[in-house]
Amino acid sequence: MAEKTTIIVQSGDMDKLYSALIVSNGSLAMGMEVSLYFTFWGLLRLQKGGLNKGPLSKMNFGGLGKKMMLGRMKKNNVASLERLMSDFKELGGKVIACEMTMDIMGLTRADLQEEYIDEYGAVGTYVQEARNSAITLFI
Repeated sequence: MAEKTTIIVQSGDMDKLYSALIVSNGSLAMGMEVSLYFTFWGLLRLQKGGLNKGPLSKMNFGGLGKKMMLGRMKKNNVASLERLMSDFKELGGKVIACEMTMDIMGLTRADLQEEYIDEYGAVGTYVQEARNSAITLFI
């Protein structure tokens, strides 16, 4: 089995996207390959300007909870989602955008931040990545 991590990023919630990117960057730092398969609401975070648009998964309180969380993160020098994604790409991480979700949600490649995306694929693309992975997660 390859030293590889594959994560389905299904949620567009801010805290879950943080989790996916933190685990991914940690895996890359430990010398593993990493693939992120963005689908459904996770894929919406790859829209132009969409990385920071997701709510918190719990206690969002109409955006007040998210604002409080972002303030605490800044105070504790937690990297932004943009920084984590930039680091992920610089470390050699791979992003796959789900074509079926694009069709369902009416998105085109022009709607997405193509500088983040390495490949467009369907479930078979994910399965091929996962079958060769030591770690697979669904976030």
